[in-house]
Amino acid sequence: MRRSRPEALPVPEPASAPAAPVGLLARRREQRSLFGEILDWMLAPLLLLWPMSLALTWLAAQGIASLPYDRALIESVRSLGQRVEVRGDDILFDLSRETARMLRADEVDNVYYLVRGARGEIVSGDRDLPLPPADEPRTPGQVKVRDDEIHGDSVRVAYQWIVPGSDARAVLVQVAETQAKRSRLATEIIKGVILPQFVILPVAVLLVWMALVRGLAPLTALQQRIRERASDDVSPIDVHEVPEEVSPLVQAINDLLERQQSSLATQKRFLADAAHQLKTPLAGLRMQAELAAREIDAGHGDPQLLRASLQQMARASQRAAHMVNQLLSMARADARAGIEARDRIDLEALATDVVRDFVPRSLDAGIDLGYEGADSQLPDALQRPGQAEVLGHALLLRELISNLVDNALHYTPRGGAVTVRVVPDPFAQTVVLQVEDSGPGIPAAERELVFQPFYRALGTTVDGSGLGLAIVAEIAHQHGSTVQLDDARESSQVPAGEGPGARFTIRLRQAPVPEAVSLEGPAAELARSDEIPV
Repeated sequence: MRRSRPEALPVPEPASAPAAPVGLLARRREQRSLFGEILDWMLAPLLLLWPMSLALTWLAAQGIASLPYDRALIESVRSLGQRVEVRGDDILFDLSRETARMLRADEVDNVYYLVRGARGEIVSGDRDLPLPPADEPRTPGQVKVRDDEIHGDSVRVAYQWIVPGSDARAVLVQVAETQAKRSRLATEIIKGVILPQFVILPVAVLLVWMALVRGLAPLTALQQRIRERASDDVSPIDVHEVPEEVSPLVQAINDLLERQQSSLATQKRFLADAAHQLKTPLAGLRMQAELAAREIDAGHGDPQLLRASLQQMARASQRAAHMVNQLLSMARADARAGIEARDRIDLEALATDVVRDFVPRSLDAGIDLGYEGADSQLPDALQRPGQAEVLGHALLLRELISNLVDNALHYTPRGGAVTVRVVPDPFAQTVVLQVEDSGPGIPAAERELVFQPFYRALGTTVDGSGLGLAIVAEIAHQHGSTVQLDDARESSQVPAGEGPGARFTIRLRQAPVPEAVSLEGPAAELARSDEIPV
C-alpha cells in the first residue's frame, strides 16, 4: 500500500465562469382563469348542442307534420281502390261528381288522383300525375307513400296496386297532395319548440354563472384567509373548512408550511447559537484592547504585556474569522440544498488539491499528512480511467474535504498522522472518501451528536467552532450520502500506542462510465472473492 505526500505547490486559481447574459427575460405565460376555463367547458358544449338540437327538432317536426296527412292520403287511396272493378279486359271505376269534388276540396293544397290500367290506359283522374318507379315490386293491396313533383310543385303521393287475377290486369290507384299544410304545421311545431329555447338558453347561462360563483366561493374565502395571515404565521390551514377537491392542495400547502416552520426554527436556533459563539472571541478581543489601552494610559507601556495582549487579540480575531468562514460555508451549503448534483467531478484530483493546501499547516504542526489514491488501493485488473469521478458540486465537495482535513489536523497531536483516501468501488458504483487520523477519537455515545452545529465533544481542549462536521453532514446529505464515523484503530495506518483515532467514511455516487467495462479473468475472480479494500 503506497502513501504519498503531495508537496505544497501553488494552485492556480480557477478561471472565472462567464457572466450570465443580462437582460434576457423569460416569456411570461398567460395566466389562466379557473372560473373562465370551467365556464368555457360548460357553455361551449351547450352552444354547440343548441344548433344540433334545432336541426333534430326540424327533422322531427317534418315527420310529425307529415304523419296525419299521410294517413288521410292512405285512406283516400283505399277509398278509391274500393270503387275499382275489373271485368275481363274492362276496368270499371264508379266515382260520382260529388265524390270527386269532395276529394279535391282543399283550401290550401291541390289534390290529384289517377286510376290507370295495366296497359297504360287512363281510367280516371289527372294523366300528368307521375308513375311509381318501374323497377319497384308490385305488392297487391299494400298502400305506399312517396315524394314526387307535378307541375313543378312538390307533392306527397299515396298509391296502391290492385291485381284481381294477374299482373297483366293490375290497376294503379294514386292520390297526390301538395305539401303546403305540412310545411305550415312543421313551422308551427318548430316555433313552439325554438322560442322557449331562446328564453331558456340565457337563463341556463345565468344559472351556470351563478353556480360557478357559488361553487368557487370557498376558494375565494381560502384566498382571503391566506391574504389576512401575518408574515410570520406558518400554522397549518384547516383542511375541514375547504371543499374535498381542494383538500389535497391545502394539505400540500400545509406540508410546505411545516417545512418552512422547521426551516425558520432551525435558522433562528442557528443564528442564536452563532451569536452566542461569536460573543466569546469578540468579548476577548474587546477586553484585550481595553487592557492595552489602560496600560498605555497609565504610562506603563510594558512591551511584554502589550505583546501578550496583541497575541490574545490576534488569536481572538483568528477564531472569529474562522467561525465566520464556517458560518458562511454552512449558509452556502444550505442555499444549495435540494439542487441535484449533475457535474462530473474527479474526486482524486479534488482531494489531492485540498491535501496540498494543508501541507504547510501539517508541517508546522508536526503531523504526517498523506494521500492514498485508487492506484494504491485497487488491483491493476480493476483500474480504469475516470474511476474516481462522481456526480456533485465541486465547491461543496471541496468544502467537505477541507472541513474533514481541518478537523483531523485540529485533534491530531504532534507526531501523529492524517490520511485522506479515495477508493473507487466499481461493484457498488460508488467512490469511497475516507479521512482518518491518529487523534483521541470520538466516543460511540457522541458520534451522532458531533454532526450537530456548535456541538463540541466532552473533554475537548482544542479551540473550534463546532461547525465543521455539521457542514460535512449537510453537504453529504445533499449528495445523497451519509457520514460514517468509527475508530481508526482497525486500520494499519494508525501507529500503535497512539489514540484510537477517528475515521470518516463517505460513499458518493459514481459518475456513469461512457463505455461499459466487462469484468473477465482476474477482475471477475476479484469480484467473486470480494477482496476490494475499502
